[in-house]
Amino acid sequence: MVITIAGELDLRVADKLRTELDELINKNPGKDLILDFSNVNFIDSSGLGVLLGRYKKLHPSGTKIYIKEVQPQVKRVLELSGIMRLLKVTEQQMDI
Repeated sequence: MVITIAGELDLRVADKLRTELDELINKNPGKDLILDFSNVNFIDSSGLGVLLGRYKKLHPSGTKIYIKEVQPQVKRVLELSGIMRLLKVTEQQMDI
């Protein structure tokens, strides 16, 4: 499943994104989740919480989460938070 996210991933949109991702995950069990961050220009702790929560939900089943085309400023936040140790993250287009 490829999900494109755009704009700022912050407190204002985190709950809606969490709900929508959970619905997709529940409808598509076992499918890897690919998040296209090419148009995400900001992420805060609530956005990180959404990513971490989906990781915790999917990891026990072996389902993976990938984040592709990450902007440098967003990648820096992902690095500092430790999320990059859990998820495959790249600035470039990736073929999965």
